[in-house]
Amino acid sequence: MEQKLHTPEGVRDIYSRECEIKLTLQKKLNQVLHLYGYRDIQTPTFEYYDVFREEIGSTSTQELYKFFDREGNILALRPDITPSVARAAATLFDTEDFPLRFCYVGNTFINHTSYRGKLKENTQFGAELIGLDSVEADAEMIAMVADALKKTGLEEFQISIGHVDFLQSILSAAELDEETVERIRELIGNRNFFGAEELLEEKDVKKEIKEAFAILPELMGTEDVLDKAQQFAISDKAKAAIERLRQINHLLCLYNASDHVTFDLSMSGGYGYYTGIVFRAYTYGTGDAVVRGGRYDHLLEKFGKETPSIGFAIIVDELMNALSRQKISVDTIRRNIIVYNEETESNAIILAGNFREKGRCIELIRQKEGQDKSLYESYAKRKNAAALIYLCDDKKLEMTNLITGEKKTANIAE
Repeated sequence: MEQKLHTPEGVRDIYSRECEIKLTLQKKLNQVLHLYGYRDIQTPTFEYYDVFREEIGSTSTQELYKFFDREGNILALRPDITPSVARAAATLFDTEDFPLRFCYVGNTFINHTSYRGKLKENTQFGAELIGLDSVEADAEMIAMVADALKKTGLEEFQISIGHVDFLQSILSAAELDEETVERIRELIGNRNFFGAEELLEEKDVKKEIKEAFAILPELMGTEDVLDKAQQFAISDKAKAAIERLRQINHLLCLYNASDHVTFDLSMSGGYGYYTGIVFRAYTYGTGDAVVRGGRYDHLLEKFGKETPSIGFAIIVDELMNALSRQKISVDTIRRNIIVYNEETESNAIILAGNFREKGRCIELIRQKEGQDKSLYESYAKRKNAAALIYLCDDKKLEMTNLITGEKKTANIAE
């Protein structure tokens, strides 16, 4: 039987410089969320299938990786971490009256069938605020997204905010069958407004409802679009949604985050469990959102705890693509390399220990007989090292600063 040495379709190895960048970004993101008072939580990579069942409103069950345990229970790799955190919060913190603030990082798995080229395993870094239904909670989430993206080095990005009740009010007033509603949601989600209008033309829908759908492409932009949306708010729920967005925007000004915010009243979110505001963050260099989030006030009810919640997930892989294409460098820990021979081995180990005590990253390499020093210098540059220290004899060393190119000789005692 032929041994397969490559990875399955949709997954890949991440190593060397790319892996260092990824871990550095996750650390930076974690620092921001900790500053807001969020605490880390880890949930299992796989759960009982029921955690992601159809009524939860997460990823389509057809795209889940499903398998069985020894007892015959159906398990699933998590396609989305929010339901897992909701399950943990509802069961482990069921008596907690104060808001819960969680942050996490983990891989998600979606068995795409129609999206060629998309990874099936992605890393998500996210936050969940459980137990608060308020504009303050909504604004905190969006402000955190802005601060987190800035921390990674991004300067040009846009956080687009909507509210599911605005579009839902129009869909409800249209009195369409469920299949047509889902089709219209899909078309609008893909920005195919013409397709949605054509579909409505085939249906017996009131003129004012068609006008409300037709205006959706214009309800995207700065705070001014909220005034325009007010004219087409056909229910009290829609009017309340617009007012909430106004209040959120006011708080975001206090957070100094409003410069990165726009509004999109056609948004309905990617998950069925969203109930209030929804938001996505976009930047150059990637065709998809780098952040997805929203309010999900009824999700925890599915796990036995009635409490409002809101959260977001940063798709780390998309963020890395954007940073790379925008040529934004990510400073990682620079290693130093000590090359030694048989005679200088003792000094090399002692010197490396002294450096490590001071927090310096040191890689020890024993020189092979007959190999020139330039070979190790080339290797050090390839590994993005900061310096190459070459122990010539028991008393002296030569150091090359690989960033500036400066070279100097010093006594080992120094």
